[in-house]
Amino acid sequence: MPQRKCASKRLRVDKARAQANAQKKSELKKEIKTFRSLVAQGKIEEAKTQMKVVFAKLDRAANKGILHKNTVSRRKSSLSLSLNKKA
Repeated sequence: MPQRKCASKRLRVDKARAQANAQKKSELKKEIKTFRSLVAQGKIEEAKTQMKVVFAKLDRAANKGILHKNTVSRRKSSLSLSLNKKA
């Protein structure tokens, strides 16, 4: 339990930010799952449009500090490789 007023506020803010970050990560995972299913089904054109959406969300997550920039780079690379193998 925080002893000071500012520490209790920091606790509230941290909880809210953690919840928001978890929600954004969840949305990102759903988008990636959709992309991978499109690639697996062989729907290349739809996958290309979905890839743009996924890349934009990944970049936003890196800018906001939700994911590390190297993690984002690695995921983008693996997703584009999977698409290029099918195409």
